[in-house]
Amino acid sequence: MEKLKMKITVFLCGALDMVLELVAARILSPYVGSSNLIWTTIIGIMLISMSIGYWLGGKIADKKPEINVLSFFILVGALFTSLIPIFETILVKPLSQLSGHLVFVAIVCSAVVFGIPSFILAMVTPFAVKLEDNSHEDIGKTSGSVSSLSTIGSIVGTFVAGFILIPNLGVRMLIVIITLILFILSFMMFDKKDIKYYACMAVILIVLLVFNYCGKLLFENNNPDIVADVDSQYSRIWVKNVSAGDVSYKTMQVDTGLESYINQETNEMGSAYLYYYNLFDYFNKDAKSTLMIGGAAYTYPTHYLKNFQDKTIDVVEIDDKMTEIAKTEFGLDADNPRLTIYHQDGRSFLNSTKNKYDTILIDAFKGLNVPFELTTYEALEKAKNALNDNGMVITNIISSLEGKDEKFIKYEYSTYKAVFPEVKLYKVRDEDDTERQNLILIGFKNGENINKEKYEQYKDLLDREVTDFSSDYEIVTDHYAPIGN
Repeated sequence: MEKLKMKITVFLCGALDMVLELVAARILSPYVGSSNLIWTTIIGIMLISMSIGYWLGGKIADKKPEINVLSFFILVGALFTSLIPIFETILVKPLSQLSGHLVFVAIVCSAVVFGIPSFILAMVTPFAVKLEDNSHEDIGKTSGSVSSLSTIGSIVGTFVAGFILIPNLGVRMLIVIITLILFILSFMMFDKKDIKYYACMAVILIVLLVFNYCGKLLFENNNPDIVADVDSQYSRIWVKNVSAGDVSYKTMQVDTGLESYINQETNEMGSAYLYYYNLFDYFNKDAKSTLMIGGAAYTYPTHYLKNFQDKTIDVVEIDDKMTEIAKTEFGLDADNPRLTIYHQDGRSFLNSTKNKYDTILIDAFKGLNVPFELTTYEALEKAKNALNDNGMVITNIISSLEGKDEKFIKYEYSTYKAVFPEVKLYKVRDEDDTERQNLILIGFKNGENINKEKYEQYKDLLDREVTDFSSDYEIVTDHYAPIGN
């Protein structure tokens, strides 16, 4: 029975260590983002914490190989896990606001908030090896068996948390569950329980639950503008009520990026760049069908359905939770017969679709955090093939025209020029060319089919064309995409 308890503990602690790594990414993403740099930082810090835990756990196990010592460490792990929601408000949020160095913030927060419980959970494996076999005759076999069980737990924890627990329960509930599992494991492992122990553990359980609840209250009191905090299979999504002067907006934030927002009084979309998507109506007077890659809060599809009532729009949005939020918070009419929604990866859709469109809108980029697979020559060739004869691709890009942040637009402009016979570039606002800003790229399959009667309607947008832009950057391909993060 004791050996079975130990195996269960090793398996679950291995699983929970990996669950904590996924939770760390979700907790930190609204403050520091989820780029490769941030993921690398989180994984690196967690591995360092685990390495220290293996080393120190082995040393302590050699000196004091007692099951109650292991039980105590697991209980400490439960304590630090229960503090994660509190640390989010009192450490992660203020630190992210004080420092412009996001990687530094990620290192500190990963080490303090998640590194400590990860370090403690890693101590379980060497303790288990020591307690499993105090002789040296089968130490290799014992060590391999325990390590294998812990690794299997890590694999199971990764898949179950990533595919099932996080999108269905959310990270806050998951932290409560991890805390309770660790508490139960500590209780289960403790030897020779008495009345005093039961009373002490009852008090500790209450404290752990109070810490979790206090973390929730702290978050709500410090973020009164957040009306929804949703974990999907892909992202942590915040819906906020934000005031700018006399105007109130409802916004959707994914990671650190503002994805969509609407004026709460008029329900009109707030992002100026979205109105450039209307240029399809000027450049192709016969346009009837549109594909949009990247729905987010569906502010443009809602605008499109309202203003172009003789046209249809298909939206490819990989995250079905985004669609649900768009319906409940942003007024999306998902049942409109002129709207078709595909919950699918954008590149995958382009690769497989047999549909033909007059316009393809790409709005899946998040600043410099770019899904590179939608930026390449091959992706644009697929988009071009999905266009009717007078069709066009319109893409929103955040980049500077000159200076240190020019890389994105330079690479994309070269790539668009390689795919489309005619390319136009627009500045959304009158920003300095060295500033990061919204830029609109339009690639025409076979030139323009202009609706001259609508020139005055779109004159203000058309006047912002950048006519003297050029690029000598290389073409982005599936095998060479230096702009992805």
